[in-house]
Amino acid sequence: MDAEVALLAQSAGTTLVGLMATDAWQHMRDGITRLWRRTQPERADTVAAELEAGREDVLVATAADDQQTLDELRLQWQGTVRRLLVARPDAVQELRALLDQLDPEGSAARRITQHATASGQGRVYQAGRDQHITER
Repeated sequence: MDAEVALLAQSAGTTLVGLMATDAWQHMRDGITRLWRRTQPERADTVAAELEAGREDVLVATAADDQQTLDELRLQWQGTVRRLLVARPDAVQELRALLDQLDPEGSAARRITQHATASGQGRVYQAGRDQHITER
């Protein structure tokens, strides 16, 4: 289940940040807040406030084409969601259903932009991991 939780958390972090700058924002915020109210009610208000602050950060970063900040926000939400799912495994199905409802085609998760430059050395990024590559 650890790999499943990690993958779902990664997808959730990417989807949440992707939807923060769209018309689906209010539905996403309400759905995530409901999930926390049901599973960890003592944290629900904090998560709701973090969603609001995160949205402001996403809007500023998107306007400035600040990919580093967007990546950091994705990782932040990935960690937040992963911790919830580890503490409350019963939330996995509910989160999956919420993500399917909010982003049925997975378009928010596919909005990741990649920039590449050819050189004698480089890094390959895949699923959050990077590897150093050197041509010989």
